[in-house]
Amino acid sequence: MYLGIRSLVSILLVVLLSQCSPTNQAEIYLSGPTMGTVYNIKYVPNGNIESAKLQQEIDSALLQVNKLMSTYMADSELSRFNQWQSTEPFPLSPQTLKVMEEAKRLGALSKGVLDVTVGPLVNLWGFGPEARPERAPSEELVANVKARTGLDKLLLTTTSASKTEPTLYVDLSTIAKGYGVDLVAELLDEHHIVNYLVEIGGEMRLSGKKINGADWRVAIEKPITQERAVERIISVGNNGIATSGDYRNYFEVDGVRYSHLIDPSTGKPITHNLVSVTVVDPSCMTADGLATALSIMGKDKALALAAENQIAVLLITKEGDEFKEYTSPMFDKIVTEY
Repeated sequence: MYLGIRSLVSILLVVLLSQCSPTNQAEIYLSGPTMGTVYNIKYVPNGNIESAKLQQEIDSALLQVNKLMSTYMADSELSRFNQWQSTEPFPLSPQTLKVMEEAKRLGALSKGVLDVTVGPLVNLWGFGPEARPERAPSEELVANVKARTGLDKLLLTTTSASKTEPTLYVDLSTIAKGYGVDLVAELLDEHHIVNYLVEIGGEMRLSGKKINGADWRVAIEKPITQERAVERIISVGNNGIATSGDYRNYFEVDGVRYSHLIDPSTGKPITHNLVSVTVVDPSCMTADGLATALSIMGKDKALALAAENQIAVLLITKEGDEFKEYTSPMFDKIVTEY
């Protein structure tokens, strides 16, 4: 598995949809393993590069992201930074620093709700690689672990990162997958491919149109555990789209439901009824991080933040036995529903 804090089955899956027509045969489809999941790419060729050569470049770029930001590879750049038990600066690549900087920016935007240092709390509650606890951790243990987390303890320069807490642990899984999507999209742009769909584990970037002139369409999954069902079919223009939900990654002890989404302010799993968040943004990395942050916030705070910062978001809550949708003004402005 790649990166760690949220299992891929817990993320709201964005399903790729195709329209069947003879002209679709000319669209090129590429797929391969990456980040503990698979990538799927469809694009309209322009003759500038052979598909096999393009796939080699894509595989190489995504492998490099793993080597830099995986927490499951002991020798990745991020793992070596996490093993660095010192407050001295640690040199980092421009790519890793770019993702860390965006994590810090979104952390500030969300008033600390998106926090890429909460990995030890995620593990404590049984959603990391460690075994699930037989009972909920004590308040004292939560407080002790929480004291060693916090974005304020991660300091960045243009060439390095440092920790004010030597044991600080950074996990970029909330935005690194989105970064990988953006990286592939940029590679396609460099080859002057303007009509494409890039997807990694449910996070996507879309550009242009299908070969038959139709919009690329994606399906938002209904947040139910028993089956796969579609909530909405939409198109998002030239944008990224990312989703987050906790309806498949939780456990129950003594009748209490514990979500995999941890609120950094309490050090505990969220307890509200917001079960799915979809964010649309030009950057899939940004959409990826915002989807997690808004999921942790809950409906009212998420809608307020979206309105204040012109974020395009679709929220789904579980109210009694029903699901209810809430959208921001920006979502209604830029998204087309089918």
